[in-house]
Amino acid sequence: MLLYEYPLNERIRTLLRLEDTFERFDYFASQDHALAHHSALGTLFDILEIASRSDLKTDLLQELERQRQTLNNFRSSPDVALEALDSILRDIDKAWTAVNAMTGKTGQHLRDNEWLMSIRSRTIIAGGACEFDLPSYYAWQNRPADSRRADILAWAAPFRPLYDSLSIVLRLLRESGHRQLLTASNNGFQLQLAGKTYQMAQVRVAPEQGAIPEVSANKYVLWIRFTTQGGDLRPKAFEGQVDFELSLCNL
Repeated sequence: MLLYEYPLNERIRTLLRLEDTFERFDYFASQDHALAHHSALGTLFDILEIASRSDLKTDLLQELERQRQTLNNFRSSPDVALEALDSILRDIDKAWTAVNAMTGKTGQHLRDNEWLMSIRSRTIIAGGACEFDLPSYYAWQNRPADSRRADILAWAAPFRPLYDSLSIVLRLLRESGHRQLLTASNNGFQLQLAGKTYQMAQVRVAPEQGAIPEVSANKYVLWIRFTTQGGDLRPKAFEGQVDFELSLCNL
């Protein structure tokens, strides 16, 4: 099944974007080619942009604390595996401590690096990071791969507490959902929410169906519209019945 995740509020939208960006960064940083490390550095600038939200750190601290209190309430339940509960609580405590220890404006260490900011300003321009534009960057790209990787990982390290924290929040959010098998016809599906609040919707569709879900919601109704791709890849309404799985997640 192909999983599509849709944030239903701005906070989860930011966390999903940051998670996706970190995953791309880790992939490119793990490679050896200079072009991969160029992509890793560009992705690091994207992380800087997303993580600069002034309320991100506060949101993560509040969410981790709320989850810690909620999970602690399960200690008295006979159906709870205490070892697993203690493990996740240790992860939450570690993540909370690391985020709380972050000082100053997020990503300021990159902004204070004039060399990196000169690269950032040139990469905004199409083709602006050629060797004749940035000879010092070209020289760095021709250093050994391990040396470049060490630099990139050091520049990314101050952001890691954010990634570790959002990974816990999103893992708990994803685990809160309960899958239900549903069928859509006439390329659409509606679900009355009856005032219940959810933070994320997960839609799973078998890829061989060729149906692509598009989700929108308010506090009353969740809409799923199914499209497909023609020969030019432009979306068009899906014709026929679609079997899919829906999970509504809320912490």
